[in-house]
Amino acid sequence: TQHIGAYKVNVKLKNKENVVTFLDTPGHEAFTAMRARGAQITDIAVIVIAADDGIMPQTIESINHAKEAKVPIIIAINKIDIKGTEKNVARIKQELGKHDLALEEWGGDIMVVPLSAKNKKNINKLLESILLQAEIMELKANEKKLPSGIVVEATISKSMGPTATILLNTGVLKKGMPFSIGIYSGKVRAMYDDWENLIEESYPATPVLITGLDGVPAAGDPFQVVLSEKYARQISQKRKELKKEDIVKSIQKVTLDNLSEQIKKGKIKELKLILKADVEGSVEVLKNSLVKISNDEVQVKIIHSSTGDITESDVLLATASNAIIIGFHIKLSKKTDEFAKKEGVAIRLYRIIYDAIDEVKKALEGLLEPLIKEEGRGIAEIKQVFKISKKGNVLGCIVNEGKILNTDNARLIRDENIIFEGKITSLKRFKDEVKEVGTGMECGLFLGDDLKDVKVGDIIESYALVKLKRTL
Repeated sequence: TQHIGAYKVNVKLKNKENVVTFLDTPGHEAFTAMRARGAQITDIAVIVIAADDGIMPQTIESINHAKEAKVPIIIAINKIDIKGTEKNVARIKQELGKHDLALEEWGGDIMVVPLSAKNKKNINKLLESILLQAEIMELKANEKKLPSGIVVEATISKSMGPTATILLNTGVLKKGMPFSIGIYSGKVRAMYDDWENLIEESYPATPVLITGLDGVPAAGDPFQVVLSEKYARQISQKRKELKKEDIVKSIQKVTLDNLSEQIKKGKIKELKLILKADVEGSVEVLKNSLVKISNDEVQVKIIHSSTGDITESDVLLATASNAIIIGFHIKLSKKTDEFAKKEGVAIRLYRIIYDAIDEVKKALEGLLEPLIKEEGRGIAEIKQVFKISKKGNVLGCIVNEGKILNTDNARLIRDENIIFEGKITSLKRFKDEVKEVGTGMECGLFLGDDLKDVKVGDIIESYALVKLKRTL
């Protein structure tokens, strides 16, 4: 699953028609914010665990989100059709106990349903558990209040313009109603159910896609029907002003108090990115995941992010700010591609969100200063010192261990103390310049004019400084 999705299912149990709305959130750890939002707008959290995989880090994360949102949890252990998973199911139950989940079979209130989606085994049992939990909670919605809800997903369509999938909490939403939605406003022009059927009205706990917005809101934004379009626009304007103020406040001005901090910040290397994705939820996931890769030395800076295809305006922004454009699940027109090539702007398109995260991580690692590691080469003992008036001291040595290269660094050791450090500028065998000298061989080497204090019996240790690529 790459996107958050909402859909309703008709369930007939005990000769009674029921409707359950499912909010499906991705399971990969990159989708933390999306899952958190999912937990906040649901009444019951069904956490699916694969019997063959067991409890993963994202499972624990989902459990914590549900606890934080204070919603009841039902555990669905899937793939029990796979051979050898019986022991896994028992182990999963034991592990759930370690995460403060009191299972029903142990006297707690957490229902656990082992099932097989492939063989449709115990699917009805899961649905019964959901309806039983809903009955215990006595869930009710006020249909007489003005409709309100939350944005599950939002995007821009070429045929319909900005659209948003709303999950209603209260009221009955009808065509023509004015509304505020995040920092935008609008009037319901058309409504579609989760099967893309055109509908005239929508009820609480029902996902509905609406058109008639004047912009693309963020997933998780509040939706509220108001009394007039004028009032909706006023709310929108006020929210835009407040958002602008927040952005201005977040820009840190240089003062005497933070001067040193700002100077340090100037040393940070940045990878500037423009993010474009098909839906708002994906934009949010990309932003959160990429910013998380940053550290004190290198960081990702998102200079712009929005839904929709890459445009020439995006390319111009990338040109001005020296940024890379990353596109997810979107198209790149030939015209825009040619314009980007002309401007020298790099565009990377991805279908899988983890590929985008991995590649940006590798790019950031390329900005890290390499780690300099000392690699020991050889040890030689000084047998003679030749004083040359203009050049200084030439050292006649015998190599006792390893080998010495003419590109090595060297330190002079006497009684285990470092007397001098320098670079080998000349290495000779008899009168010939050589690249290296091995164990047991005699040589003459020169460490520069600055070496004055040197005695027969001193030890020369040679070493190379090796650059190692760092990872995040």
